[in-house]
Amino acid sequence: MDKALRAAIFGPMRLPFLILTPACVMLGAATAVWSGANINPYYLLLALIGAVSAHVSVNALNEYDDFRSGLDLATQPTPFSGGSGTLPRSPDKAHMALITGLTSLAITALVGVYFLYLWGLWLLPVGLLGIVIIVAYTKWITRNPLLCLVAPGLGFGPLMVMGTDFVLSGSYSWTAFVASLVPFFLVSDLLLLNQFPDIAPDSEVGRKHFPIAIGRAASVKLYGVFLASAYLTIILGYFYGTLPLEGFWALISVFIAVPTVRGVSRFADDIPRLIPYMGRNVIVIISTPVLLAIGLLVAR
Repeated sequence: MDKALRAAIFGPMRLPFLILTPACVMLGAATAVWSGANINPYYLLLALIGAVSAHVSVNALNEYDDFRSGLDLATQPTPFSGGSGTLPRSPDKAHMALITGLTSLAITALVGVYFLYLWGLWLLPVGLLGIVIIVAYTKWITRNPLLCLVAPGLGFGPLMVMGTDFVLSGSYSWTAFVASLVPFFLVSDLLLLNQFPDIAPDSEVGRKHFPIAIGRAASVKLYGVFLASAYLTIILGYFYGTLPLEGFWALISVFIAVPTVRGVSRFADDIPRLIPYMGRNVIVIISTPVLLAIGLLVAR
């Protein structure tokens, strides 16, 4: 396999960003353990494969669609936005991103079919909604500010966390639902902040997310509300008995989150100076569900 072909396959996967998926799967597994389920390691591995494949699929299809629309050629990439830059460097290999995206989606679907056979149709709504989000995200969801805000969080939060919990335990639980709201708010925030550098090119290709619709200043306030909601979910989850006291370990990340919010507010219109805070935001988004998962496992 030559270097260009290898880059065309693996570049659109955006491998460094895939670390988010194991964090969310880990949280789903932790809620199942805390609820008393006996974990089948084979099921857990399959759940992880299906979740990673779903993440790869949405990344690769997004890269393909952004290249086809001309967006990749108009954006100034940052470490956290603007795509991998793979397809503009090798336009003749663009079809490989499409193949990667569809193959990964097929793997996710096959894993889902297996678990449907195992547990029945209660898992079907989660699987179908996940596939719809993957297929529709770039072409349609990004055209609506509200859908564009909540779809990423829905995919990595309730769908991934509750889906993992279900395939390990055979049922849904309030603990999994409440825990899933943490990555729901955080991952929605991740995509929201990562849209700040690309307002002009995104608007030119028909996208309409909140930084375009209401501007960066108002979007900073929305970012702060979603970040606070993630931590409030953990606190309320404990007081309502759906999360253990050890879940408060996840609040440790607030010491990174608070200065991050301040930095985002201060440098929202200064993208070069905003980039370090986009990096700190990634740390918050990944560490918080991991810390919550550890708390649940310790409490068990």
